[in-house]
Amino acid sequence: MNNIEHFVEIGNALSTEKNHYALLEKILQRAMLLANADAGTIYSVTKNEDENQQALVFDTVLNNSLNYHLGGTSGSPIDFAPINIYQHGETNQSAMVAIAAATRDIINIEDVYASTHYDFTAAKAMDQRNNYHTKSVLTMPMQNHQQELNGVIQLINATDEQGNIIAFSEDVIRTISALTSFAAIILTNKQLIDSMEQLFASFSQVIAAAIDRKSPYTGNHCRRVPEITMMLAQACHDVDNGPLQEFAMQAEDFHELSVAAWLHDCGKVATPEYVMDKSKKLETVFDRMALVSARFEIAARDITYSTKHSDIGKLSLLKTLESDRKFIEHANTGGEFFDDEKINRVYKIAKHYKVSIAGVLQPILSEDEVHNLITKRGTLNPKERQIINDHMKVTIEMLESMPFPKHLKNVPEYACGHHEKMDGTGYPKGLKRDEMSVQARIMAIADIFEALTSNDRPYKAPKTLSETLTIMARMKLDQHIDPDLFDVFLEQKVYIKFAEKFLDSSQIDEVSINQLPGYENYPK
Repeated sequence: MNNIEHFVEIGNALSTEKNHYALLEKILQRAMLLANADAGTIYSVTKNEDENQQALVFDTVLNNSLNYHLGGTSGSPIDFAPINIYQHGETNQSAMVAIAAATRDIINIEDVYASTHYDFTAAKAMDQRNNYHTKSVLTMPMQNHQQELNGVIQLINATDEQGNIIAFSEDVIRTISALTSFAAIILTNKQLIDSMEQLFASFSQVIAAAIDRKSPYTGNHCRRVPEITMMLAQACHDVDNGPLQEFAMQAEDFHELSVAAWLHDCGKVATPEYVMDKSKKLETVFDRMALVSARFEIAARDITYSTKHSDIGKLSLLKTLESDRKFIEHANTGGEFFDDEKINRVYKIAKHYKVSIAGVLQPILSEDEVHNLITKRGTLNPKERQIINDHMKVTIEMLESMPFPKHLKNVPEYACGHHEKMDGTGYPKGLKRDEMSVQARIMAIADIFEALTSNDRPYKAPKTLSETLTIMARMKLDQHIDPDLFDVFLEQKVYIKFAEKFLDSSQIDEVSINQLPGYENYPK
């Protein structure tokens, strides 16, 4: 194989390799092959412990004679300490690789034991330990097109066709130099891609941090949903039977899903804080229950000083008034369901009591207060609920406007599907199960489970595992969540893994799967 063929093959191998350590190993192997070297080491550049100076880290060590393979793809760790390029502000003269890295010069030694220009104490000591003889050494810094140092390659003992150790020739040096320049550019591109990946991942998490500043519990939700999402995705990837046995994800797929999970509620940056954190039905900027209570006090005063009623009549009226006040106070807290009987009582109270404030006779409850108090579930009135739901529209607008690269092209679909239902009654697009990816359906389960078990919501008490899974089992029966995914969620105990990490001990109660709705025939 001539050099051109070598470089074509090297280019193909390096451009397709995604593992950083395997990439460096390939570079070293090709360099040894081109130079017909018996051994070699490739180093990458890092920061030393004080992070003020660069150091060289052993990435892969190969020695054909000793059948030696450390680092890289070998699975055998390298326990050699990093080599500082500089010591006390001066070039580290005790290591040839440090000198080559500092000066950016190629160092070619014909015979280590005859050389007096460099300190080979460490190399000779290693020879003695391994019963090896280092003779010719070629040390070459790897620089990219911007003259930035990517690493250092060191080759040992070039051999001729008869196996004799010879010096590294000028032709070999030119070939290896071309290889290292080529490899350095590829490494730089990969490092740039990795940096962009890290930047985007960090940006995704910054969005969650920004939401956290507005609403801590919503920020916690944005951090926990990725945890459940990745746990369930891994569980689905691992199953080897059932409907999901063909489902598999590569490392890139997990990364894509993780990015989507971190961004799934990014639209909440535009949701008003008073709506996100509304802990009581009468709350706007503050809880207006205090104003309502003040009006009840005025009504009590009016009854007390009224001349229309006897003392016994006054006591009866005051008792009824206090009962109604406590009812309104309780109604203000929100809850799972506020039935029609309670709604009618709110209307009756509003109509029955009137107070005089600044000479103006007015109902004890305003129209807006009544409108909020008759909310059937939770604390949000229909308009506010729509504002919350609209965060999905903002999320879609944000994500679909971003030029995601090919390997992240599914992020918008994954992130924007967590409020969809399998029967098509969800939002924002009303998608059905077969119109959604498995990953989007995974996120829907993750989002619901976190919302139900959340122990920091100001408007509701956290649910236990058994309560949560009972609700979700009913949602499965109602075709709101994916049945196959929920089966994996239960069978692989994903809920336990998450609970042990994030839930209060009081929430972690015993769960019997065969007692959940629809699972009566599940093995005990």
